Amino acid sequence: MASEAELTTTSLTAIRSKTIDIVLLPWGATEPHNLHLPYGTDTILSNDIAIEAARKVAEKGVQTIILPAIPLGSQNPGQIDQPFCIHARYETQKAILTDIVAALNRQHFRKLILINGHGGNSFKNMVRDLAVDFPAITIVVVDWFAIEPQSPYFENHDDHAGEMETSVMLHFHPEWVLPLSQAGEGNLTPFNIPALNEKTGWTPRHWDRATTDTGIGNPKAATAEKGKRYVDAVTDKIAALLEQMSANNLYSNQTE
Repeated sequence: MASEAELTTTSLTAIRSKTIDIVLLPWGATEPHNLHLPYGTDTILSNDIAIEAARKVAEKGVQTIILPAIPLGSQNPGQIDQPFCIHARYETQKAILTDIVAALNRQHFRKLILINGHGGNSFKNMVRDLAVDFPAITIVVVDWFAIEPQSPYFENHDDHAGEMETSVMLHFHPEWVLPLSQAGEGNLTPFNIPALNEKTGWTPRHWDRATTDTGIGNPKAATAEKGKRYVDAVTDKIAALLEQMSANNLYSNQTE
């Protein structure tokens, strides 16, 4: 998956030879994904999605650079009791993002797209604060897993490490997926309070009570072919966003 768009594998010589239109920042998490997917699934897939979208938009003349992916996500209670699950506090994530934005601002990069791969991450309030502190930079957040409906592609809805994530990982990295016969069924134990299940109110799920295998969503029907179809649709949308961001200001009456 190496790409010239990835900063990790790109030299200063290559950077100096091009004008970067948009900076991409993949952001994931470090946590178990059922029994069959890697701990780094959210980070790996956000990076892969960024690479594929960057490849598509490069064909239209838009130059991007992909920053090293951030593997620090916000976790639910109970999930962090699993070995090597890392919980990054809101303040930690905001400090990291602020340092990145401050560096980009100093270097006169003006468009940053976060490609988020973890449902527990929430960047909106951070971005509002950063828009006040660094008004010259436009920051856009893309939750890649939420911009295309799952139902046309998958039999079972995926909340965490289910059919969708497993299919996408099978598309990009089948060598990192254990046989699906070893995966848990991803059964969800709902709240004992119906109004919380109906989304009248919200509280974080206690992960070790909500699931026995850390997954929520059955992955057994996952295939690489399903993953490819979904990835194609998702990255088409992200590439369109990047092309439009490259060509336009945020508002029609905006001047540089």
